[in-house]
Amino acid sequence: MKVVVVANPKGGAGKSTLSTNIAGYFASRGHAVMLGDADTQQSSRLWLQQRPDTLPKISTWEYQADLVLTAKPPEGTTHVVIDTPGGMHGWRLKEVIQRAHKVIIPVMPSVFDMSATSRFLVELKEIAASLPTQIRVVGNRVDARTISAAKLHQFTESLDVQVLTHLRDTQYYLHMAAHGLSLFDMTPSKVPKDLEQWAPICEWLDQ
Repeated sequence: MKVVVVANPKGGAGKSTLSTNIAGYFASRGHAVMLGDADTQQSSRLWLQQRPDTLPKISTWEYQADLVLTAKPPEGTTHVVIDTPGGMHGWRLKEVIQRAHKVIIPVMPSVFDMSATSRFLVELKEIAASLPTQIRVVGNRVDARTISAAKLHQFTESLDVQVLTHLRDTQYYLHMAAHGLSLFDMTPSKVPKDLEQWAPICEWLDQ
């Protein structure tokens, strides 16, 4: 069973957007997917409630505080995506990372976001040092041609963490979230740029 954890110490960094779209990607590939929402805002769970029954099924856990972080998915589940709460650290973070095959961290290229994420990444790397867990960063709401994108790369290089891709700031994500859709439920011709930006993430997830 593959476990993907989406994490960031700050709220509003894009964890739920990444989590729901990763779950949507796995579901579109025919996998038995569980989306666990441990964030108190419950954005991913709300997204699931809006999801049409005609789309590939994505299941979830019943929310019980921190228990979603360590709960055992039902038999038959092949892929798990966990949307973690902001500010998670210490033993809670360690519990989750020990179960994760991959950890993906959305980061917006602001001084405040990178500063908060820096401390988090140091702790994360210390926990994962003796584990096979893979850690990657995704630049969220970033134009790859800008100075902000270059600064994000400098930031991640200083911490020896790879940036998978940059996701643009687009209203499509808000529209999809409101209707329980992922990028992979859309007609490809409507979102070619976004699918192109997601390609490195999908390739990494499939490894």
